[in-house]
Amino acid sequence: AGATAPAVQQATQTAGLLGNVPAQSPPAAAVTAAEPVVSSRPSEVVLGELDTLVGLESVKREVRSLINMIEVGRRRQEAGLKAASVRRHLVFTGSPGTGKTTVARLYGEILASLGVLERGHLVEVSRVDLVGEHIGSTAIRTQEAFDRARGGVLFIDEAYALSPEDSGRDFGKEAIDTLVKLMEDHREAVVVIVAGYTAEMERFLAVNPGVASRFSRTITFGDYAPEELLRIVEQQGEEHEYHLGEGTGEALLKYFTALPKGPSFGNGRTARQTFEAMVERHAGRVAQLPDPSTDDLTLLYADDLPELP
Repeated sequence: AGATAPAVQQATQTAGLLGNVPAQSPPAAAVTAAEPVVSSRPSEVVLGELDTLVGLESVKREVRSLINMIEVGRRRQEAGLKAASVRRHLVFTGSPGTGKTTVARLYGEILASLGVLERGHLVEVSRVDLVGEHIGSTAIRTQEAFDRARGGVLFIDEAYALSPEDSGRDFGKEAIDTLVKLMEDHREAVVVIVAGYTAEMERFLAVNPGVASRFSRTITFGDYAPEELLRIVEQQGEEHEYHLGEGTGEALLKYFTALPKGPSFGNGRTARQTFEAMVERHAGRVAQLPDPSTDDLTLLYADDLPELP
């Protein structure tokens, strides 16, 4: 995130020190049509994982409401009743680092556990994966991405990049048109989630009437409050067996309150990078001690915080 301190950016490059907790699912290439990826966890277990995510209360309510509609519809069908048509495709809007990819992954797994999707895996793509350089190549790339996502979720990050304001002869429109047709021809095969900044996604939906009609609802991911960013740092500490020393929590709250919150603010990503920067500074401090105690090895203090930009 461009708003993070230089020390934070440096820590990101050396995050291997921590085995960096992934902020999102593996790349699309990691999932192929041949892999037997099938959710084995009950939906309530996956919803429980969703509930453990920091913040996102309105997002959690929206997802639960949608899942309830799908579940009741399934039970009505089993009882021989008509079920309300529920469009499963979604629009996720909000700033980077607010958990959109994580929620998309859990959503796919829940739908698989309910029998709505065959596998529930997540295939994440962006403009570079869909738009080719030559006439006709874009449709092929889009088809290939859609095929990789069969039985699961196709997550298109920064989807608005497919419809730039000054599009000219841009091939992004071909990707959108191909996607709309695939969604119509294979309604039950893939759930599509498009994601990006709020204003840009409104423009994306307006570019093609067929696009807006395919998506059931928009779920907005708000920026994290300083208290929520602190909780993410605490979770990272618990994961890696670090603890906050006396006064460190208060110092972190002041730090996150003072951080610039421009368009490039990283939200949860910034919190993770801050933790990594603190661990690096902690290591530089503790490495000088001849015989560090357990507290020395595990406690992070306010002095370990990176400088504000």
